[in-house]
Amino acid sequence: MILGICPYCDGGKIEVRDKEVGGKKVKLYACSNANWETQDGEMFELSKKSTCSFRIWQNSLSRYGKWFTYKEIRELLEQNSIEVEFLSKKYGKKIYYKKELILDKEYGVSVLWD
Repeated sequence: MILGICPYCDGGKIEVRDKEVGGKKVKLYACSNANWETQDGEMFELSKKSTCSFRIWQNSLSRYGKWFTYKEIRELLEQNSIEVEFLSKKYGKKIYYKKELILDKEYGVSVLWD
């Protein structure tokens, strides 16, 4: 499934890839010009034939109660930033709050914490 055009390289398309990390199935949203390899199923590295490094892991913000959807990735690719809702369980209470995310070449996405 193609979600959009890669913001970092010419001709690359962002596609959905199913991966297994630590025994859990996770989606990787990656450029068609990026090929990821693993030896132990935990650490993924770019192969030597890759020409782009764009990737966003579906669970990259799971510590904040956030798993990316296809729709959010499409919006992020089109607008370069989106607002998402996070969940905090501070002091035994569930607290929802919104933050803006932007594309980040090194980490995939970054949270603007104000």
